[in-house]
Amino acid sequence: MEDHEIFKNITVLSLEQATVLPYLSYRLSLDGARVIRMEHPVYGDPNRRVGENRLNEDRMYTYFLAINCNKEAITLDLGAPEGHEIFKRLLVELNVDIFATNQLPKNYKKLGVDYETIKSIKKDIIWIGLTGFGPDSNEAAYDPILQARSGLMELTGDRNGPPYVLGVPLPDMGTSEHAYGLIMKALFKRATTGEGTRIDLSMFQSTISWMTVPITQTKSFNKMITRRGNTHEFFAPVSVYRTKDGYTYIAVGNDIQWERMLQIEGFATLAKPEYGRNEGRINDVDNLNKAIEEATKKYTTDELIALFTKATIPISKVNAVGDVLEDPYVKNEILTSTDPKTGTTIYLAPPPFTNNYIKSMERRLPFPPRFGEQNEEIFGKTLGYSKDKLEELKTKGII
Repeated sequence: MEDHEIFKNITVLSLEQATVLPYLSYRLSLDGARVIRMEHPVYGDPNRRVGENRLNEDRMYTYFLAINCNKEAITLDLGAPEGHEIFKRLLVELNVDIFATNQLPKNYKKLGVDYETIKSIKKDIIWIGLTGFGPDSNEAAYDPILQARSGLMELTGDRNGPPYVLGVPLPDMGTSEHAYGLIMKALFKRATTGEGTRIDLSMFQSTISWMTVPITQTKSFNKMITRRGNTHEFFAPVSVYRTKDGYTYIAVGNDIQWERMLQIEGFATLAKPEYGRNEGRINDVDNLNKAIEEATKKYTTDELIALFTKATIPISKVNAVGDVLEDPYVKNEILTSTDPKTGTTIYLAPPPFTNNYIKSMERRLPFPPRFGEQNEEIFGKTLGYSKDKLEELKTKGII
């Protein structure tokens, strides 16, 4: 079997909405797994109507497009007895390997998507439920709420200003990445033992797990950890510095780099005995940063980057998203997807790793599916329902 075909026989049926689960299933699709997103025939995924309506088409708004390429979409009312019977047939006839949901736990049995029910139909199923606070809690959770509750916001922003949310939804996407790893372990377990797995993943616990240093420092050493703007709690100089024409971020991670920095023209005046060790620089970080900026603002951004790069000191221009897209490390890794209906091409963030499946697709993915786009194919061709039956199910609100 070729590398790009490893996941070609893996089918994911995902009762998904919002961000955390759609991003997880998107990640699995980038490995070549078949991903079928399942939505309620009336309500659907609210994120289909978030962003701008650039395609002039309902339920295909711009926010939805970013993490839903390379999937199929069906609609099914699991709360209706007939809908649940269809669901059970799907599990068997699609030979579903992974079932995923981010419904509230109180809805699992109501919809018949709880692990016990699905396991009774598909013994080796890998079942994953993503929730805000675990399977025993029905508390709703959105990414910024989790940022606030986890302490991430307390660590983000200016020292004397209010807390801020991050620019990316880390609780959502971080949980997706943790779930991805757990699914890989479950697939390995199934391959070696033949057994399925139940995975209950709390977005809150997933988010808290990123708080490694703050939790150890606070609980073990009673050290107050809070936001510090662009500086670092433990290393200096690490911050944003003004240049003639913009801003750079400089990160001096050790005393050797500090000594090399002093060799750059204009920075020798920073050579003080108390600055020779990182601890001394941290103790006087405000004055140190002011002095550094007096030197950096005499250079253009490009000049400063060239000097620091030559000295092997980490530095970067503070890029806008448009700048990032022109970065040589990014430019050739961007994915694309073209809508066969309108001809619209969208550009997608590079994957964490460009695997052989993505290369085999030439970095071009199928366009995000319309609402219920694969209903006829899956309910008709796979399950064998006639057109009349499909129309009946649609009229009754089952699909």
